[in-house]
Amino acid sequence: MKVCAVVKADAYGHGAVHCARALEEEGAQWLGVTSLDEAIPLRDAGIQRRLLLMTGFWRGEEEEIVRLRLTPTVWEPGQVELLEKAAAGLGLPKHPVHLKIDTGMGRLGVTPADLPRVCCALKSATHLTVEGLSTHLASSEVLDAPSVEEQLKRFSEVQLILRREGFEPALIHAANTSAVISRKKSWYNMVRPGLALYGYYLPFERAGREVSGSALRLAVKPVLTWKTRILSLRDVPANQALGYGGTYVTKAPTRIAALPVGYADGLNRQISSRGRVIVREYYAPIVGLISMDLTLVDVTGLAGVAAGDEVILLGSNDGLSVDAREHAELAHTSPYEILCNISKRVPRRHGN
Repeated sequence: MKVCAVVKADAYGHGAVHCARALEEEGAQWLGVTSLDEAIPLRDAGIQRRLLLMTGFWRGEEEEIVRLRLTPTVWEPGQVELLEKAAAGLGLPKHPVHLKIDTGMGRLGVTPADLPRVCCALKSATHLTVEGLSTHLASSEVLDAPSVEEQLKRFSEVQLILRREGFEPALIHAANTSAVISRKKSWYNMVRPGLALYGYYLPFERAGREVSGSALRLAVKPVLTWKTRILSLRDVPANQALGYGGTYVTKAPTRIAALPVGYADGLNRQISSRGRVIVREYYAPIVGLISMDLTLVDVTGLAGVAAGDEVILLGSNDGLSVDAREHAELAHTSPYEILCNISKRVPRRHGN
């Protein structure tokens, strides 16, 4: 079983180069990225593992893809023709590609009906080899979703068609994080974990209800801690409106800490007056609207709090925890968005 460790979207906001290095050291043979733009910094940093471009490429990028020994995902005859020309021009006899099948998600990939045209292009491409075959499951976290079995059935049918056409891809892959946990049938001989590498996975559902069980638990923990510091403190009286629009009004004399972080840093505005942070050994509620660069929290009664104190936005301390799942629930979104939205202006520091 091979693992393609997904480091797209800057490793889900964690810093792709450092995460790729760590995964490379742990023995990951493949790394998954979205595009050439995400692959180039990894190669520039000396990452030598196989890099899978999971979302195709633009015309004009094909020579760089071949030169950097990247493995593109293809699903259209035009993509095959561009890569064939680039590989031939650089004198490479067999550049690997992975063929993506649209088994029902309706995004990217060749449909079974259009497969003959792509097969024809691949047979004519003497400088390419079909190393892999992939698809993507739309509802792998929904345990009773009939669409998953339908997708896997179509995927198996495509494998038979390709075999008849003379193609025997060495790598077959369909499973993302949720499928790795819940559907062993979808593992084939390569899996593509993403979110789980960083300590999260989506809750599993059955008929719209969240379910749990030991078989559906993965022993992962968040690897990211997001911190800031208290910029200033002030005491405000009762009936004081705070922040843009005055959406929060104090009910009693209150001590307010201003944090130099806001939605421009990726702190989701939907958790305004709903979320919380960790200050010293306490939870402190966010009050008022999160603005572009500043967030206010209520530290009334918290002993010894001072300007410069460390504040945990995401992470844990002394048994207290605020994680991306909590933010996602408050913002009615997913941990994916919470993590990926941590902006480039937030410094990343990596360590053991």
